[in-house]
Amino acid sequence: MLVIAHRGFHAAVPENTLAAFEAAVTLGVNGIETDVRISHDGLLVLIHDRVIASGQAVADLAHDEIEQALGHKVPTLDEALECFPGILWNIEIKTTQALPRVIGVLKKYQVGHRILVTSFRHDVVAVCASSLQMDCGLLVAHRPQVLASLLAGCEGNPRIDHIVWDYNILDEALLQQAAADGFRNFVYGPVTQAEHQHCRDAGVDGVITDYPLLAQNM
Repeated sequence: MLVIAHRGFHAAVPENTLAAFEAAVTLGVNGIETDVRISHDGLLVLIHDRVIASGQAVADLAHDEIEQALGHKVPTLDEALECFPGILWNIEIKTTQALPRVIGVLKKYQVGHRILVTSFRHDVVAVCASSLQMDCGLLVAHRPQVLASLLAGCEGNPRIDHIVWDYNILDEALLQQAAADGFRNFVYGPVTQAEHQHCRDAGVDGVITDYPLLAQNM
């Protein structure tokens, strides 16, 4: 089971920063998950929340204004991929407005980097799968009645080969069916050591976690 540090390893440093990514690499994880949005001045910033603690939307702020409001450096997608080329990256696209620029940046790294592109917007995943030579995955926060309903509109594209499930809706029957259909199953959101062990016992291919030490120490 791959251990992927959710927004880097941020026990002692801010999440989604170069320091958090470096800490994750030092910890020896298999990969790093990060979130991509677009700033008002058109930069691909690595930040999870749509609206930051000040009440301002990321999309309404320039890159330097975001950094000033947060009180720390906010890396761009290009910076992170350039700084840490040897690790698996899970790039989650948070907004459709960022999509054209994300595709442009990722095209530069699709040879020589290991990248998995994901989104809760499955239409965005389909565009990436048709535009990029890298693995793509469907982020899922609900338990579908049947697996086929989840895959509607994505069938037949071999680049869409991962499903990333919320731990809260983990269903081993669906995991088994997805694996039988050729998908790799990742899970995000386990918290306790028992939950990480549950993922391992269920045959999950990768876990995206804020607590990578729990996954490593099993």
